[in-house]
Amino acid sequence: MHAGDLSLERWANFWVCISTAAAALVGIMFVVISLATGDRNPKDAPKIRVYLTPVVIYFSSIVFIGLLLTMPAHTPATAGVCVCLGGVAGLGYSGSLAIRRGRGQGFYEHPSDLLPYVVLPFVAYLLTVSGGLLLFRAPQIGVDLVAAGMLALLAVAIRNSWAIAVTILSGRG
Repeated sequence: MHAGDLSLERWANFWVCISTAAAALVGIMFVVISLATGDRNPKDAPKIRVYLTPVVIYFSSIVFIGLLLTMPAHTPATAGVCVCLGGVAGLGYSGSLAIRRGRGQGFYEHPSDLLPYVVLPFVAYLLTVSGGLLLFRAPQIGVDLVAAGMLALLAVAIRNSWAIAVTILSGRG
């Protein structure tokens, strides 16, 4: 393997593991939400949706990008395009959450919620897109950045899903 090569096969276990973890966590979230929302006030439904939807999107992004990268016969260019498309979609989604808040739509209850639900995921997607772009020029650094972005997104999504579960189960939601 020379300096410009990218061996995605070496990363296959990583992508499969991170995708599987994200998929399992989405499933667990649905179980917790469905068990906990039976006795909730119907007025709480929009609030739950506002906080839950981004987390599901973030976990789904990890699954989507991870599975794209396990497809056989990728070159650095095709892997870069796949990662960039998924990452740009995530940037757009995270950015739309900030724009809604900026327009005074009161999207989140507390301004401090913007950091874990919008800013940190935006940074994780930015790392992912940066890595996707680097796959064209410096593949090893690029794949490292993509992995860092996906791990950051996983950590943020786990933190946010835990906060949602604790809030719902404690009756403070």
